[in-house]
Amino acid sequence: MTCKNCKNALHNNDDYCNKCGAKVIRNRLTLNNLFIDVTQQYFNVDNKFFKTFTSLFSKPEIVIDNYISGTRKKYVNVVSYFAIALTIAGFQMFILNKFFPELLNMDFLDQEGMEGFQQKNMDFSKDYQGLIFMLAVPIYALISKVVFSNHKKYNYTEHLVINMYTSAHFSIISSLFIIITSLFDIHFSITSSIAIIFQILFTAYCFKRLYQIKTSEIALKTFLFILILIFIMFVVTIAMGAFMYLNGDLQKMIEVKKSAKEASQLSSQFFLF
Repeated sequence: MTCKNCKNALHNNDDYCNKCGAKVIRNRLTLNNLFIDVTQQYFNVDNKFFKTFTSLFSKPEIVIDNYISGTRKKYVNVVSYFAIALTIAGFQMFILNKFFPELLNMDFLDQEGMEGFQQKNMDFSKDYQGLIFMLAVPIYALISKVVFSNHKKYNYTEHLVINMYTSAHFSIISSLFIIITSLFDIHFSITSSIAIIFQILFTAYCFKRLYQIKTSEIALKTFLFILILIFIMFVVTIAMGAFMYLNGDLQKMIEVKKSAKEASQLSSQFFLF
């Protein structure tokens, strides 16, 4: 008998391969053993996902440092964990779109003459949620590398791993949180704002444990991180404004707002008469 995964020779009574560790499957696949396999993989307290999920709360430095140092059997590797987070985030957005579309309506944030602008932003975020999530992590890693430049413990790639783990964990928690709060008709803008606060606190907590620094120092570095991120967002906004100006969208928005203002003034004058 040979292992179906690595082709290593096995004894007839072996339950696991002594080379790759794969379980020996003797029974034909049925709905019953498929169900058992899935539940063991994802709901057993000894499975790697559950360990990774809980350990990122209690001892994130162990999970992250284990991966960085090359010990990668006990916990879910960072790429797989990130992929799971993307999947759950996609499921969360599907649930909201399908059953709670009114909670994604952003029209109440529109200014006069810019009706539909905020909803367009939301629609863009929904359509490119995964891409935005993936592009944000390298930026977070760059900022954290700069913020912790006085500490030489991790290089940029290792900061990338840290931010992939923390961002994925935050995404999983916030996705579940948003789904639950949607059942109580709590608007997405409120739950996402709360989730951002959690992301800041959780990321600061992880970096504090990774670097073993004082609360005052991590508070200062978190504040610096946020300032740099706001500056980058400001630059991106300016770039988007320049793009809109070049293709004429900005001028259209200005004209629409001007027309709305003139219409409002005419309406006021009419009622005065």
